[in-house]
Amino acid sequence: MAIPLLSKPTLLTMNNSPHTQHIGWDIGGAHLKAAAVSPDGIVTAIFQQPCPLWKGLATLHAAVAAILQALPAAKYRHAITMTGELVDLFAGRDDGVRQIIATMDALLDPAPLTVFAGQSGLLPLAQITPAHYPAIASSNWLASAGWAAHKVVEGLFIDIGSTTTDILALKDGQVRAQGYTDYQRLVSKELVYTGIVRTAVMAVAQTATDEGHDIGLMAEYFATMADVYRVTGELDEAHDQTDTADGAEKTIAASARRLARMLGCDFTPDEMPRWQRFAQHLRHQQLQKIAAAATQLAAQGNVADTAPIIGAGIGRFLARELAQQARRPYLDFTSLCPSTATSLNAADCAPAVAVAYLGHALA
Repeated sequence: MAIPLLSKPTLLTMNNSPHTQHIGWDIGGAHLKAAAVSPDGIVTAIFQQPCPLWKGLATLHAAVAAILQALPAAKYRHAITMTGELVDLFAGRDDGVRQIIATMDALLDPAPLTVFAGQSGLLPLAQITPAHYPAIASSNWLASAGWAAHKVVEGLFIDIGSTTTDILALKDGQVRAQGYTDYQRLVSKELVYTGIVRTAVMAVAQTATDEGHDIGLMAEYFATMADVYRVTGELDEAHDQTDTADGAEKTIAASARRLARMLGCDFTPDEMPRWQRFAQHLRHQQLQKIAAAATQLAAQGNVADTAPIIGAGIGRFLARELAQQARRPYLDFTSLCPSTATSLNAADCAPAVAVAYLGHALA
């Protein structure tokens, strides 16, 4: 199905001041992300706060408060998207959507709030009914992919985050999505449930090569892919906001020790090259899983061989590598969003940036 996001009039009817900034919020199960877009379309600030939502709504309260405190005094309008409704804090997805919307409304009051409802775009709070909840649930991928399609027209959008990877074919300025719900997208491989921080190593590989042996990995939560990317030197500390598997430190040596446990081994510093090779092997397996899905979706979406891969997410260095492997141009999501933000950049928090831009463009 082709999904245009900007082809019909917005449902927003509120007065929009030329001095109003638009804030986009992406409420995940583990992180809260926010982006501010100025009246002239410049991304002025980007934030990410740890928000382990499964521990309770108090984590969302604290994360929102921290971001609001960091924002300069101004007139704001807010737009939200989410994936956090999936956490087991809630009775079900509809319940999660309802509670997250209610919480954000209370925390952001009295500023106007809109909610991203997938193909319906941004909806004012007053127009949302329970019938909209399925479209609101886990639709953040469509916000960022839709914004990329609007700017790039054709390509393969790949957003590799801390937990998941989204892969969407873009054609004729539209998102050519085969699925919409998480279930449908897992079937179509547009959602690959693998990321570079929170994913358990045992979810990426069951076997590996070590010291010339093909060896099975222990099915234990001993290490995460954050350990892999710390050892390879590719994980930015600013993106490393999740606790380690054992609750210990986030050093390279500690990560190597956790990886060694996956093979039933102890770590010694003189064996660091061994665990660097092991990390590279795990990295390769994760990359190949993403590559297989990307190749399939590019073919099914009839994306031209000369069209770019648009990389987003904190793991987009892998998307860049996939572009090199496929001999495609690489385009970073950051290039689609003029920015003066200095901490994170637009590609790190693409859905938050996208809903902020949608609010800016459609208001």
